[in-house]
Amino acid sequence: MNEVYEFLKNAGTYYLATVEGDQPRVRPFGTINIFEDKLYIQTGKVKEVSKQIQNNPKVEICAFDKGKWIRLSGELVRDDRKEAKQAMLDSYPDLQGMYSADDDNTEVLYFKNAEAVISSFTEEPKVIKL
Repeated sequence: MNEVYEFLKNAGTYYLATVEGDQPRVRPFGTINIFEDKLYIQTGKVKEVSKQIQNNPKVEICAFDKGKWIRLSGELVRDDRKEAKQAMLDSYPDLQGMYSADDDNTEVLYFKNAEAVISSFTEEPKVIKL
C-alpha cells in the first residue's frame, strides 16, 4: 500500500473515474492519505462525484509519473468518523479553508477490494493488492 500511496503522492494529480448511469466520468483529484492502514481519498458530499460513488462504489484511479503509470481499481467506502476526516485535513492544510472535520460536507473514502497495477513501456507490470 505504501508504494501505491507514494506513487500517487509524487504524481500530485491523479484522475478518478466513476460511472453516472451508463456514462463514464473522469476528473482530476489530488488528495491521498493512509489512515489506520487504509488508503483514503477526499471530496465533498455535495459534489456529483460523491453521488456517483454512493450509487456505484466501483472506481478507478490513473496517474502518470516519471515514465510509469498506475491504475488503481476497487470500491470506495465512506468513513464519516471525525478522526478519519481530520487525518486527511491535517495532511492537506490548504483544504481547511473549504472543509472541516465537523461539517456535513467533508467526505473521506477508503479503498476496499482494491488492486493497483504499475506499468511502463520498459518493465513488466507490477500488481499490488490492497
